[in-house]
Amino acid sequence: MSIATNSITDTAATASATRFRLAVIVGSTREGRFAPVVSDWFAEKAEQHGDFAVDVIDLAEIELPAVWSAMGSEPAAVVKALGLRLAAADAFVVVTPEYNHSFPAGLKNMIDLYRGEWQGKPVGFVSYGGISGGLRAVEQLRLIFAEQHMVTTRDGLAFPMAWEKFDADGRPVDVAGTDGAAAVMLDQLAWWSHATRQMRTSRPYGV
Repeated sequence: MSIATNSITDTAATASATRFRLAVIVGSTREGRFAPVVSDWFAEKAEQHGDFAVDVIDLAEIELPAVWSAMGSEPAAVVKALGLRLAAADAFVVVTPEYNHSFPAGLKNMIDLYRGEWQGKPVGFVSYGGISGGLRAVEQLRLIFAEQHMVTTRDGLAFPMAWEKFDADGRPVDVAGTDGAAAVMLDQLAWWSHATRQMRTSRPYGV
């Protein structure tokens, strides 16, 4: 879908003063993953919400280094490019599976590569998996993003036995319930986006 290829330039150009730049981060990099079903649906919902211009950041399409540059040295070009997209975002949503009661290693690598790009911004979560629906991954992510000086939304979306929750066209089986849950989280993200963007403009966040 076209949303997934938005560049930072296109996103910034289409966002008005009342629209917020939302980066949807797809955390799974596994071959044959279910993640695109969930993230494509959510990105579409976020665009339809009206408050957001969406930039989908799919970690399976970005080869971030596992071995980092030395502190104080020039980061790799791919790290700098992704950093610009993160810095431009007003808010984030992380789409994550659950691996061994936690979240994918590639997602942690990406989070830890950056700091100022995250600070003073809100983040929400869409998780999926087996019986837990990825909620144990989300609880750990809340702690990590708090350390990055972020605020997490109270509400999110979780899909237990996710492959049973979407039809062959990638649409939720429970359309009304799932759309309603997405709207609740997006409303919260819009509120926090408004509050934090105003504050970052008038009083830049920094530690």
